[in-house]
Amino acid sequence: MLNQFRFIILNMELLFFAVAFACGFSIYQLKLPPLIGFLMAGFILNLMGHQTTDLLTQLADLGVTILLFSIGLKLKVGNLVKPQVWGPATLHIVLSTAFFASLLLLLGAASLPLFSSLDTSSALLVGFAFSFSSTVFAVKVLEERGEMSALHGKIAIGILVMQDIFAVIFLAVSTGKIPNIWALGLLVALPLFRPIMFWVLNRSKHGELLPLFGFFFALVIGYHAFEFAGLKGDLGALIIGMMFAPHKKASELSKSLLNVKDILLVGFFLNIGLNANITPNALLVAVMLILVLPIKVMLYYLLTNFFRLRARTSLLSAFTLSNYSEFGLIVCAVAASTGLITSDWLAVVAIAVSITFVIASPLNKRANELYVKLEPWLLKFESDKRLEEELPVNLTDTKIVIFGMGRIGTGAYETIEASHPGKVAGIDIKPEVVDKHVKRNRRVLLADATDPDFWQRMNHSDVDMVMLAMPKHMQNIFALEQLRASGFSGRVSAIAYYPDQQRELEEMGVEFTYNFYLEAGSGFAEHVSQKIFN
Repeated sequence: MLNQFRFIILNMELLFFAVAFACGFSIYQLKLPPLIGFLMAGFILNLMGHQTTDLLTQLADLGVTILLFSIGLKLKVGNLVKPQVWGPATLHIVLSTAFFASLLLLLGAASLPLFSSLDTSSALLVGFAFSFSSTVFAVKVLEERGEMSALHGKIAIGILVMQDIFAVIFLAVSTGKIPNIWALGLLVALPLFRPIMFWVLNRSKHGELLPLFGFFFALVIGYHAFEFAGLKGDLGALIIGMMFAPHKKASELSKSLLNVKDILLVGFFLNIGLNANITPNALLVAVMLILVLPIKVMLYYLLTNFFRLRARTSLLSAFTLSNYSEFGLIVCAVAASTGLITSDWLAVVAIAVSITFVIASPLNKRANELYVKLEPWLLKFESDKRLEEELPVNLTDTKIVIFGMGRIGTGAYETIEASHPGKVAGIDIKPEVVDKHVKRNRRVLLADATDPDFWQRMNHSDVDMVMLAMPKHMQNIFALEQLRASGFSGRVSAIAYYPDQQRELEEMGVEFTYNFYLEAGSGFAEHVSQKIFN
């Protein structure tokens, strides 16, 4: 009997993931992010009478923990202490909480359902819940577009991490859960053991031990150690990830966790729909709160713009944050458990979060197109002073430009530089990559090839060839579109990973495409034959 019960439970999760796949696949055919389909699957299953299971909840929680660990691997402490990160994050929390609380009290004064039950303190709590943006959503969107290292991506992630810290402080105060003596031990022990942790990472090499290493440190050393110390486990996973961020294998470790993390996060998106208690009142209130979402997005834009970010950077950061957050569910759950609000608000937040995900996904996909249309108006409010990361790029006397200075771009640069010294320049979006090349006396510049404004500022009159070697196919596609729009008439070559990507690039006018997987094998064979027959 017990075995039959386990089989039924297991079949339930299989059903959930089957529906998630069907919805995700259907949505993807419409050229929309699959996560919209995963959310839809959760609501469809909910309307069919299904509820979440303990196993699915555990998988979802595990996915979020691994996600935060992965964020930590890409996040440097220096990014959080920048004024353009902590300034907008702090001000937005205060101002948006005040805005939502005022709105809720105003609607309560009109005796509308749910709103009338809120007093000042409970309205502030619900307003605080709606002030957050979703870390899970933002990371998924940025990873799909290959923009985690873009300035707007780093700004958005930095703001989200600051919000997570505020949330942790709130939960600690509201639940009365304060750190114990072991928290002090963690603060002392972690820096001391960091060299040992680095040594273990080095010795884990490149195989199956690497993702297992990530799971161990994210869950055991991170989550459970911090929980034991009276701290939030997810915060522990984030901090442990940040400790590994300076390591040369941090990027490889993050990539090794990518597929597993994405599968687990499907459970997270399913859970949102499955946990929603859908009632007419909850749906009506959620829709009303959706209508004021543009004000929250506008506030993000104004605050980041105030801290001297360019119009495009501010707009794309705001779009990335244009949603309500799953953290709002946690805040409301705590408030409901203390009797400050009714449990109906949990359904409101769940529905609102889901709808904003659906809205924000296509919005972010067309973010660059929208910026181009809004640019003349937005530039009127842009600061004259530029941050170092956003200074113009000079390509005078350059014949060949390589976009993307990873392994392929670096190899191309060295080959061309050896035969045509001083005629090639590299461009990359990551400051640490640019610094590494500059230290080796390579002409590599910091810029975002997906930035329309970059192409307007760039003088490519001397450039004969552009080589697109960025790791994400869509990055190369968009850069190619901007390159043609800027009037470039020279030759273009690009890398691709699959034949359909090659065909798409060639149809857009790329003269030569390099299939990374195919050509790598051919190059290897040529290298071996030269050794044997020469």
